[in-house]
Amino acid sequence: MIANRNSIYISPQEYLQAEQDSLIKHEYRQGLVYAMAGASNTHVLIAVNLVAMLRSYVRGSGCRVYTADTKVHIDSVESYYYPDVAISCDRRDREFKDFLRYPCLIVEVLSDTTEAFDRGHKFEDYRHLESLQDYVLVSQTRKRVECFRRNTEGQWVLYSYGEGDEIYLASVDFRCGVLDVYEDVDFPMPNQ
Repeated sequence: MIANRNSIYISPQEYLQAEQDSLIKHEYRQGLVYAMAGASNTHVLIAVNLVAMLRSYVRGSGCRVYTADTKVHIDSVESYYYPDVAISCDRRDREFKDFLRYPCLIVEVLSDTTEAFDRGHKFEDYRHLESLQDYVLVSQTRKRVECFRRNTEGQWVLYSYGEGDEIYLASVDFRCGVLDVYEDVDFPMPNQ
């Protein structure tokens, strides 16, 4: 995510209008607009695996699964992000055409260029969403999934999963194997 060095403050309304006409996606954080880079094939495979499993699981429950083409709006910190996967079980989100405000689950597939931001400022902003229960970070360089889950005291607790583990997403009461997340993903062989 890189902002134009000559950036000036852009209002949320200006951002939303420009985003409707743009050929590329941009995220918005407190008046600055950031162009989004394309994703690797590994990134896409991981996201598709998660979307397929989650969509099948929540079908008929009233929850809806969204992909990286749907923004999440965090009004209190004036930000719009495109998570790789989001689930909303809140009927109020059906009122919005271009974004969600009440997701319970957000997944970001990490890359070298976004990992620090996804773990830092973006997670800080997402924590302002009262509806959010699980924030999931998925590595694309090794079989590792980290789930930050909000507990009953409102604190975020890290649950780390590796190869052979079963992931639990409390927000939608979903379980799957880490290996299912990485189905069809090829990792480079380590040097011997």
